[in-house]
Amino acid sequence: MVRPDRDLLRGTVEVDETFLTLKGRTAGRRQAAKGKPRGGTSHLVTVAVAVEVRQPKGFGCVRLRRIEGPTKDAIVPFVREHVAPDATLRTDGSPIYYPLQEAGFAHDPRVILRGKTPAHKLLPGVHRLASLLKRWLLGTHHGAVHLPHVDYYLDEFSFRFNRRTSRSRGMLFYRLIQQAAVASPVTYANIRDNQPRRWPPQSLPGRVQLDG
Repeated sequence: MVRPDRDLLRGTVEVDETFLTLKGRTAGRRQAAKGKPRGGTSHLVTVAVAVEVRQPKGFGCVRLRRIEGPTKDAIVPFVREHVAPDATLRTDGSPIYYPLQEAGFAHDPRVILRGKTPAHKLLPGVHRLASLLKRWLLGTHHGAVHLPHVDYYLDEFSFRFNRRTSRSRGMLFYRLIQQAAVASPVTYANIRDNQPRRWPPQSLPGRVQLDG
């Protein structure tokens, strides 16, 4: 669901991080059959969020990615990969965003700590996206998200949100088939374990002639 050459976010872009609490069961079916309670684990996943802010209102495209934590070493590469250099970044007052200005981005920090204006008013885009993402995971998927597959769910949510205003719903399926046809092949193990490909991307022809 991710187009390799997709456009960078432009204009005013809000950037923030949110946290997802994922719960997984560790005990097997045999223990449950014996009447023993299933074990459980909780994972706190940090997700970087970037969304275009339209004027006078509304939101454009969104980018989501799981990161190691709310640190500058994780945020700066995320912004460089998904946001155009001439964009204006709007963030909170956390120090982890200070290096963005040194990286050449126009930075508009909004200090939230001890302020009278709530966070969802100063940064409405990222807070709206984080709320919708959590509601989608809990409502549609009932929280049944396996930790190695978080990236796939983030890609699916971004794909759906970025095409929410599409008038032709059939085009969504067409885009998926189109991207699948030009993407490099992956194995079942790549999908199951979310491991990168072990061979370089193939150079596929733009047009194929089918005979017979």
